[in-house]
Amino acid sequence: MKVPFQNMLVIGVLAASFLGCKDQVTNTSETSPANLEHHLVVDLKDTGIKIQPTMYGIFFEDINFAADGGLYAEMIKNRSFEFTLPKIGWVEPNSDRHSFNNQSGIMSVVKYGGEGTNHNFARVEVKDPQGYVLINEGFKGMGVHEGAQYDLSLKAAKHSGDIQKIHFQLVDSLDQVLGEATILPDGRDWKTYDTSFTVFKTEMKAKAKITFEGKGEIDLDMISLFPKDTWKGREKGLRKDLVQLLADLHPGFLRFPGGCVVEGRTLARRYQWKKTVGDIEDREILINRWNTEFAHRPAPDYYQSFGLGFFEYFQLSEDIGAQPLPILGCGMACQFNTGELAPMDELGPYVQDALDLIEFANGDMNTAWGKVRAEMGHPEPFNMKYIGIGNEQWGPAYIERYMVFEQAIKSRYPEIVIVSGSGPFPEGDYFEYGWDQLKKLNAEIVDEHYYRPPQWFRENADRYDSYDRNGPKVFAGEYAAQSVATASPENRNNWDCALSEAAFMTGLERNADVVYLTSYAPLMAHAEGWQWTPDMIWFNNLQSFGTANYQVQKMFSTHAGTDLLSITENGEELIGQDGLYATVVKDATTNEIIIKVVNTSNGQQHISIGFGDEVLKGKVGVLTLAMDDPQAENSFADPLKISPKESVLELKESKLDALLPPQALVIYRINI
Repeated sequence: MKVPFQNMLVIGVLAASFLGCKDQVTNTSETSPANLEHHLVVDLKDTGIKIQPTMYGIFFEDINFAADGGLYAEMIKNRSFEFTLPKIGWVEPNSDRHSFNNQSGIMSVVKYGGEGTNHNFARVEVKDPQGYVLINEGFKGMGVHEGAQYDLSLKAAKHSGDIQKIHFQLVDSLDQVLGEATILPDGRDWKTYDTSFTVFKTEMKAKAKITFEGKGEIDLDMISLFPKDTWKGREKGLRKDLVQLLADLHPGFLRFPGGCVVEGRTLARRYQWKKTVGDIEDREILINRWNTEFAHRPAPDYYQSFGLGFFEYFQLSEDIGAQPLPILGCGMACQFNTGELAPMDELGPYVQDALDLIEFANGDMNTAWGKVRAEMGHPEPFNMKYIGIGNEQWGPAYIERYMVFEQAIKSRYPEIVIVSGSGPFPEGDYFEYGWDQLKKLNAEIVDEHYYRPPQWFRENADRYDSYDRNGPKVFAGEYAAQSVATASPENRNNWDCALSEAAFMTGLERNADVVYLTSYAPLMAHAEGWQWTPDMIWFNNLQSFGTANYQVQKMFSTHAGTDLLSITENGEELIGQDGLYATVVKDATTNEIIIKVVNTSNGQQHISIGFGDEVLKGKVGVLTLAMDDPQAENSFADPLKISPKESVLELKESKLDALLPPQALVIYRINI
């Protein structure tokens, strides 16, 4: 998905060659005289070009602690002691591994054989119940809310002695109890214990504290804590506020699970969807690909529990009305890392994974993988229409592997639309080679990625004007304006970047006969656990907010329309003249004309919009997103600092006269 830190210098050189003599500046706002007048014309004739329902979507990757510690609401880190260092996340403040700990006790991690993938459990030896304490630190702490209920679950088995009670408490930094529960273990066999309790004080950085009554040894596994109030109230489900931000975008698709996590740093560490379905405790955890990627943001405790697995992704897609778009590896590890290749004669299992995924999503309950889906609680098919093969691969090795997948999928499932990739850059030899080969192969949709300065986005609103209308369609799968440089930790989600993206998006929409899907990236970031900036949604353990970039995406996605129309000035498309960009659509479902105009200049601009010979009258709904400070950002303290404001205008003599604020995205809605 992204460019690793060790390649930043290389990327900088490439970017310089791509951008020629263009200088990157902090504020890319255009300068223009105040109150310029523009006479625009909207042609209401049908162009025959449909806005695809998938035009504006979202791309989820587990980067920046977006899944574990984020969207997946589990609060216990390393709940089953399966990390490479199995005590990560757990602390024994009164124990010393170089002591007999007679005044406390000690936890040991036991590795055992047998079926399944969960091969570790904790054996706690309690010598002095007054002295022994076991702490779980959570994901940068645990956010808890006053009056909220939390569900505790754990597996326990008495090994020796007589431990009578397990006390579980949430405590703050002063060790004050915020909520608690007690479990009574009652046998030597493994048993799952469930209970709930209420927290009486809000705390950002709570910890889980476990103590015991009685002496002896007790085995523990799958120690889990969730808020009861999850998305749709699902037990052990998703964080409600984060899903709501996604649902509010009305996305046309959800691309998952990545990104570079699909490929893995090595093939052994690639994402394997079959290991993410079935019972949660049997899902084999994996070190996250972003764990050690950036020297400036190391995350040695970053793993994937896969509690958020492929079933949950499909279910989430269904919940928010989005088409599921899973991306699968193609036998190539991330080419920014090892670039390992599965030999062509050993590609069979990778291809079979793709075929089995389609069966999992769409097969009836009599099929092997359709049965798995049904047993997980969804007997009806998910009706998946798209599948992506490879993430950001490039070169002949990708093309020859893509061809094998394409042949296998189309021969068995001809109705499935395959998304291919053009590499990590929006120009250059990788890009040109990929597009040349994929056009020859009659590829259906080609994924393009661009992480570029704000100025690049303003200067490329006409990027797709010259694309072949009879060639593959485009998925603008990853894009975001970089305020400093690609992969820089100093990048900001400021208004300058968001406005530049809005200007670019008018070009995506104007070319809806070529561009079928678009998504910003990355989607989410934990305020203390991020690796990559900028990101569309930021969250901490208690709060979340949409950035200025989120607000731009939301305005476009909730005003997508159904049919592309034309808006011009002097017969020309608006692609940045005097800092103006524009696009117009009809929404056949609401019987409206929707005009989107972006003013990137520092001055107000007067626009007069006519509609030819059509007679229109009545009120015009106006939605304005504007900010005079290009460096302004939304924040936890002021989450709606940059957010749209509603107003109303009136059509006069079938014309819309309006004054565009400087540095603004404005949407006009007119009933027809």
